[in-house]
This record gives sequence, C-alpha cells and structure tokens, in this order.
Amino acid sequence: MQWPVALLALAGVLGLMPFLAGRMMALLGIGVLLGLTLFHAAFGFASAYRVAILRRDSAGVRAQLWMVALATVLFAPALASGSMFGQAVGGAVAPVGWQVAVGAFMFGIGMQLGGGCGSGTLYTAGGGNPRMGVTLLAFIAGSFWASLHMGWWQTLPSAPAVSLGDTLGWPQAVVLQLAVLGAVGWWLKRRDAMPVAQARGHRLWRGPWPLMAGAVALAVLNLATLGLAGHPWSITWAFTLWGAKAASLVGWDAASAPFWQGGFQEAALAGSVLTDTTSVMDFGLLLGAMLAAALAGRYAANRQISRRALMAAIAGGVLMGYGARIAFGCNIGAFVSGVASTSLHGWLWIVCAIPGTVLGIWLRPMFGLANERAVDTGGRG
Repeated sequence: MQWPVALLALAGVLGLMPFLAGRMMALLGIGVLLGLTLFHAAFGFASAYRVAILRRDSAGVRAQLWMVALATVLFAPALASGSMFGQAVGGAVAPVGWQVAVGAFMFGIGMQLGGGCGSGTLYTAGGGNPRMGVTLLAFIAGSFWASLHMGWWQTLPSAPAVSLGDTLGWPQAVVLQLAVLGAVGWWLKRRDAMPVAQARGHRLWRGPWPLMAGAVALAVLNLATLGLAGHPWSITWAFTLWGAKAASLVGWDAASAPFWQGGFQEAALAGSVLTDTTSVMDFGLLLGAMLAAALAGRYAANRQISRRALMAAIAGGVLMGYGARIAFGCNIGAFVSGVASTSLHGWLWIVCAIPGTVLGIWLRPMFGLANERAVDTGGRG
C-alpha cells in the first residue's frame, strides 16, 4: 500500500466535503465508489472492445452488457413513475440524428488513440497515469470546442428523442432490451476463442475485483445517482463546463456562443463547479481511483511518454471530447445510461462507435501504440 498517496486522496475528499450540501456530499461519495470500482475491476471500455475484436475475448464487453441489462431493470420502476424516494427523476434521453452518429464514430476513434473512454480516462488519470492526464486535458478542450459549434450540428437531420419505455410501455421495453442484450452477449460468447485461464486472487480493498462484481456495483451506483441527482450517471458534461470556465479566465466571452446562453448552461457557467452534480461526481471518481491505486500499491505517476504517444493522447482526447459533446454523451452518459433509460439514441451511439473503434485500432500502431495480438484458435470457427 502507498500510504502517502492514499492519505492525499482521503484529504482531497475530506477537503471538498465542507463546501458541499448533503445531497452533493452523497454524490461525491458515489463518485468515490465509482472510482474504486472502475479501478479495482479494471472496468474499461476501450481495451474491452479492442480485446474482443483482436483476441476474440469478449468477457469485458459481456460484463458491460450485464451492467446495462441490470441498470435497465433497476431504472424502469423509477423512470416509469417519474420519481424515486420523492425526487423527480428523468432518463438520459436525447434526439436521434446525424450528430449522434458522427459524434459516436469520432469517440470510437478517440478512445483507442487516447487510451481510454470517458470513465476510463478519469480512473486511469486518477490512478497516476500521466498520459491519461494529457488525454483528460485534451478531452476537456475538445468538449468545450464542440460546444461552440452546437448550433450548426443541431441543424443536421434529426428525429425527436424516443424512449422505448414511453413508446411501447415499460414492461415491454425492458423485455425487448433484455432480449437484445442477451442475444448480443450470446453471439459474442459463441464467437470467442478459447479463453486463456488466468488465476486471480480477489481482495476487497486491494483488488482485483471480478468483472461481474464490477458490473453489478456500477449498475447499483448508477441507480443511486439517478435517485440523488435526478438523472443517470454522466461524465462529459463536466468536461465541457470546465473548459468553458478555463476559457472565461483567459477572456472568452460566453455571449458569443449560443450554446452557453441556454438557461442550464448559463447558470452552470455562472455558478461554482461544486454545485454541478456531474463535476462533483467526477472529482469523487478521480479521488476514488487514486485511493484504489494506492491501496493496491499501483499508483505510478513517473512513467515516460514518447512523443508519438503524447500526440495520440492529444488527438484521442480532442476527438472524444468533441464527439461526446455533439453526441449527447460518451460511453457512460450516452450508451450505458442512455440504453438503460431505453433511449434510442443510446443504441445508435454504440452502433456508430464500434466502426470508429475499429478504425482507431487500425490507427494505433501509427502512433507507436501496441495492439493485442489475435489468438490462434487452431481452426476453431
């Protein structure tokens, strides 16, 4: 265990608490638990897709499907009633259009070059990976940049937001989604190569945790987020806000951008980041991952970064930030929380992110980034 780092992470959490009201304090705690879970379960999206494509090992992707399926079941009663424990709640539902398709495709490329997805960038940066710190800064810049162009993207052809729960009825929508998620998981399992057995000793505080334990914990924490924040787990809105606040410090005029004249955006930009639910949860996630890395004795902030890897981190971060903003979220806010909310835009997001992921995998060696080798299946189809 790396005690100085663990104490620093705990000091960060305790230092934030006096500035937070009760609900925000609870959301900070959920963020910390998300960071612990993501790090200990190594619950990433970028590497899971890459391994599934190149090595035909879909364990990581199937764990994601289980997480989305469980979140769908957990969300349905609250979203159907519109409230949870007296708190008004709403799903992650957005229009279905070209901006989602293009943004998700860009994000797929970016997460392979940047080395992580939305949540993956946060938890690996929190775990001390300096390259992912660069990716995070570029992510923030790309997300803010996209906010300046939102007016143009919204002129592209788009269909209204569609919630299958509202359209078909919640029981029917849940059954339909579980059937689709189950069919995809079955197909992935069928095409997998013979897995290589790996012995893993699981420890609660030091990790690693089983993937399925991570999937269950993340789904439950997403439900807790829905109940406390009124919306499901999201990541990247905070990056857009942080970028706008940084730009304001160097003279950018928010009045020049229509996106920032909307009621919610304008209020968020004028207020403190500690009153923004997504920001507070992201801070908690970073600190939780830092704590998890220290508990596991794996916090490392002194790794060297090659020039090409640095270029990939910048390019990947900008692509993810820009793509996530125009697509109404990343792998968490658009795909996981969107599909769990039965939103069609969440399904469109993942369908378009996969081709981008394939292209990103093909581009990785150009930046000196290694890809996993394909498994020799010995003729097994």
